Amino acid sequence: MIDDTQVERYRRDGFLVVENVLSAAEVAELRAVTDELVEKARAVRTHDEVYDLEDGHTPEEPRVRRIKTPHKVHPVFDRVMRHPNILAILQKLVAPAIRFDTSKLNMKAAGYGAAVEWHQDWAFYPHTNDDLAAVGVFMDDVALENGPLLCIPGTHKGPIFEHHDDEGYFCGAMDPERREVDYEAAAPCLGPAGSISIHHARTVHGSAVNTSSRPRRLLLYQYRAADAWPLVPALMPKSMEEWNALLLCGTTDPVAPRLEPVPVRLPLPPARHQGSIYENQRTLKHSYFGTAQAPKKVPVHA
Repeated sequence: MIDDTQVERYRRDGFLVVENVLSAAEVAELRAVTDELVEKARAVRTHDEVYDLEDGHTPEEPRVRRIKTPHKVHPVFDRVMRHPNILAILQKLVAPAIRFDTSKLNMKAAGYGAAVEWHQDWAFYPHTNDDLAAVGVFMDDVALENGPLLCIPGTHKGPIFEHHDDEGYFCGAMDPERREVDYEAAAPCLGPAGSISIHHARTVHGSAVNTSSRPRRLLLYQYRAADAWPLVPALMPKSMEEWNALLLCGTTDPVAPRLEPVPVRLPLPPARHQGSIYENQRTLKHSYFGTAQAPKKVPVHA
């Protein structure tokens, strides 16, 4: 699915877009199931185990910003999580043995889809080594106007930035006032439906509000090298059977974590607003995307 040039680009930049990973039929099935879930959200009044809702959600106009752990909600999401094309790419970029972590479906509806402030996934779930990546499945054509994932090249090789609010609580976002990275160097992950993005767990990324008349639904899967073990107690496996069931390909010693000298900042004390990243980020004092749209200088990264 990818060549050595693409592998080197991922190593250099910390993210990559690969087109034609899913077929048109597979994308159509994902859309149909997602539409059904949004329709069922009419009966939901507040966040629950399945839905994270936009402000302004009503039974008459359902507004869903996230489907939580979709691989547990419908078999189609579990099937795509195990897609052989995705696993083949991960085996070249991450490790020969891949273990699954979790999933989410971030939905930016036309005209109002919520922004996600700048952050590093690693701040939420540090492990014993940093061979972790998130795969975003493009359920729609993604362009600059409908809130694409924005990644800052090379930041996966740098420090883990502060993701705590002014009172010391984890908030899952970087304060843009600190200017710790060059936000205008951000590159968008663009491509037709059926493409995927892959970004390293330490890559700084975010996304602006969807200002277009088209949706942007991004199905996100978190994967890790099979010998990467979580350092946050709440993320530790409840049993060896559960842990072993997450192994998707390759072989590994199930009780031998690989330890690497990677920078770690624990997400503690926990966020004052528990739940999705949207809730965690509510205590961030300075919003980047609340006062500006995507960076003015946005080179196309294909």
